[in-house]
Amino acid sequence: MNTPQVQQHTIVKKILIPVLALIILLVMVAWLAGFFNDKVLPGFELPSPALVNSASYKVKSSTEAIFEGVSASITAKQATIISSRLLARIDKINVRSGDNVKKGDILITLEHNDLSSRVIETREQVNAMIARYTEAHQNFQRSKELFSKKIASQFDLDKSKADYQSIKAELTAAKQSLAQAQTTLSYATLRAPINGKVVDRFAEPGNTAQAGGKLLSLYNPLSLRVEAQVREQLALPLTQGQSITVDLPTIKQTLVGLVEEIVPAANTGSRSFLIKVSLPFQEHLLPGMYARLLIPAGHAQKLYVPKNSVSHVGQLDFVHVFIDGQSQRRFVRVGEKVKPGFVSIISGLVDGDTVVIPSPLNI
Repeated sequence: MNTPQVQQHTIVKKILIPVLALIILLVMVAWLAGFFNDKVLPGFELPSPALVNSASYKVKSSTEAIFEGVSASITAKQATIISSRLLARIDKINVRSGDNVKKGDILITLEHNDLSSRVIETREQVNAMIARYTEAHQNFQRSKELFSKKIASQFDLDKSKADYQSIKAELTAAKQSLAQAQTTLSYATLRAPINGKVVDRFAEPGNTAQAGGKLLSLYNPLSLRVEAQVREQLALPLTQGQSITVDLPTIKQTLVGLVEEIVPAANTGSRSFLIKVSLPFQEHLLPGMYARLLIPAGHAQKLYVPKNSVSHVGQLDFVHVFIDGQSQRRFVRVGEKVKPGFVSIISGLVDGDTVVIPSPLNI
């Protein structure tokens, strides 16, 4: 066995295997990188016949007012809580939640037998005092006639006058007691102070009404308005009587309201002002509903393109732009669809770009 030849063969094998492995690795990397594929030179894509034969639209910027949406709530300007001024048992409640009432309608009746008795008693006292007053007045008139004829003395005249004035004062006090008793009796009948709708009822017949305790709540549907906390940068330029757009997503309507009040003190926590905007009557609006005030926030340059010029690939939007007679697909960021048939472009186009509008036959 030739030992030098074996050693030489071993050395060649040790060198050749790593070199072959390295060559194979380099070939695989080149293949994955696309080295063996046909190359496409960089440049604009060639316009297809569908794009060449289509119309075009030149993008123009326009200065438009921008608005900032502020969360708001529907509230009632005229809202009231019905409560009792007496401590008495509730005899009858004539309304429930959702009922419409008119001003002066009887809502709640309290037990009032003792109050009615008090009114009758004081009325009889007044009648008795009227009789005594009539007698004292007649005696005083006779005393004056007799004194003028020098038949009665000055003492008799003064005594009859004092009796007359005393009874007159007692009659006045009795009438005041009767008026007070009648007023107290009227507290047993609770009437609607406004035209409105019953929001909730907090008691039932048989319960004891506490003085000052709430029994019913009402609001006037004609007095609904929007209230919102608006940051000071937007609130300060607002003026009373200014028109404000109000978005009502629940009923899918947009109304125009008027700034009714601007509370002249900022909320120290949020640095915002309370803005109250009146609304025209809407049947389906209710207090507490969500609304959005669209507050003017200055002006901005906006770009619009026809809606049918924008194509979609998944969640991406793009348009075809003519550049030097060739079309280039350009991805854009689409904004709100404010104008009918147009969409706003936030980014991807500039003023003066020409976009392709595919014809309906080629879409």
